[in-house]
Amino acid sequence: MRSVLVLPTYNESENIEPFLRAVREASPDTDIVVVDDNSPDGTGLVADRLAEELGRIDVLHRPGKAGLGSAYRAGFNEVLGGSYDIVISMDADFSHDPNLIPDFVQLVIDGADIVIGSRYVTGGGTTDWPVRRQLLSRWGNAYTRSILGVAARDCTSGYRAYRATSLAKIDPTSTSAEGYAFLTELVRRMTREGASVVETPIIFRDRTRGKSKMSGRIIVESMLLVTRWGMGDRFKRLVGRN
Repeated sequence: MRSVLVLPTYNESENIEPFLRAVREASPDTDIVVVDDNSPDGTGLVADRLAEELGRIDVLHRPGKAGLGSAYRAGFNEVLGGSYDIVISMDADFSHDPNLIPDFVQLVIDGADIVIGSRYVTGGGTTDWPVRRQLLSRWGNAYTRSILGVAARDCTSGYRAYRATSLAKIDPTSTSAEGYAFLTELVRRMTREGASVVETPIIFRDRTRGKSKMSGRIIVESMLLVTRWGMGDRFKRLVGRN
């Protein structure tokens, strides 16, 4: 089964070269599509150079920063409908361990439609996070799971592998969410389609180079959107009963 990694980047010049080399070493048969939002620090140019050196790397240059969801939509649009069987997503800052890619691929081969690298199943966790951030993340995921009625314990994890046909079925290019709500939107849609969701434990490591894109505004917007989805779903169910 052919696999491809879709990798959104913005100002990751300190990480992109060692990261791409680590991915190629960990999973030599996985192609890579870098989606760069015209990073001012030259991330896209570094990726271009590595593409020439390593091969089987395409770099999609976008005109400017448009959000995580927009970047993934563009990347998925590039790879779905082609010859790939498995689509992988992850962060480019080494928060996610590239050495686990073959394990994710194998879980899809074994039957999963979506594999989520989960911090909140047995064996998973985070490092270098203050207690406040850990509690906020756990509460946010528990709230999301409850209001949306999904089984996944880590709806906002970006380390994933999708069966390409199952991802195409929900048409991710038709989504509208940005930030980490986009990741939740995919879980919600795939769950509603009856997809097989498998969570595998990961240890999330905070970045050591570069600046995090997470902000309080992104968290608030994500929670508001999740609440709107949840209330809308419940209203539709009530209407359907009458």
